Amino acid sequence: MRIATWNVNSAKARLPIVTEWLRSAAPDVALLQEIKCETAAFPAAVFEDLGYHVTAVGQKSYNGVAFLSKKPHEVVLTRLPGEEEDTQARYVEVDMNGLRIASLYLPNGNPVDTEKFAYKLRWMDRLYAHAARLLAEEVPFVLGGDYNIIPEPRDVFDPKAFANDALFRPESRAKFRALVNLGLTEAYRALHDDDHAYSFWDYQAGCWPRDKGLRIDHFLLSPQAADRLAACTIDRGPRGLEKASDHTPVIVELMD
Repeated sequence: MRIATWNVNSAKARLPIVTEWLRSAAPDVALLQEIKCETAAFPAAVFEDLGYHVTAVGQKSYNGVAFLSKKPHEVVLTRLPGEEEDTQARYVEVDMNGLRIASLYLPNGNPVDTEKFAYKLRWMDRLYAHAARLLAEEVPFVLGGDYNIIPEPRDVFDPKAFANDALFRPESRAKFRALVNLGLTEAYRALHDDDHAYSFWDYQAGCWPRDKGLRIDHFLLSPQAADRLAACTIDRGPRGLEKASDHTPVIVELMD
């Protein structure tokens, strides 16, 4: 099973790029983030024409996640548990052939001196609690998406420049480590020890041509899913296209 995660930075604006990549890469599952449209406005029919079953969780203009799969799936959650008043569209979790798979868009958290950073940290606490529950219930799972977390200095082109950024602050990274330390496997780092393995390049200041990137899109696997881990790759190709998203797809492959 090949599962891709991709922050598309507007499903409608990137639709030609996304559909062409899905045709050529043909992942079994695609987790999309920042679809930036309300659920009813998501172009589900286009993806269905490509052979995907579609679940979207959107909101007007911001955020939003989607789950596309070649095989039918059953929706389990459309919100991350733990804060009923949180209405931001950032999480969808499905069951497919006994494997729980989630598409998540973790809050950015900047500026760090605002409620946005506190919200990010609370969201991470909720994700930790939810993952702990799934582990306790021995549910095999994959949590994929835009985590907005730079795990290590080698995962950013200039660690000093990001020292006070919410994506790299010690508090954020500590909560990510705590999540992994529950017993999860960070798929890319389990298989690769390279530097400059980025999944995001800002639109500003020539970041893409100068390879000034960040690695912030991740897959975390439960032990049962990690036992099936065969590959994890970053496809830089879509980032170089005209009118591209600032993120590029990350793909994990699990053995059947």
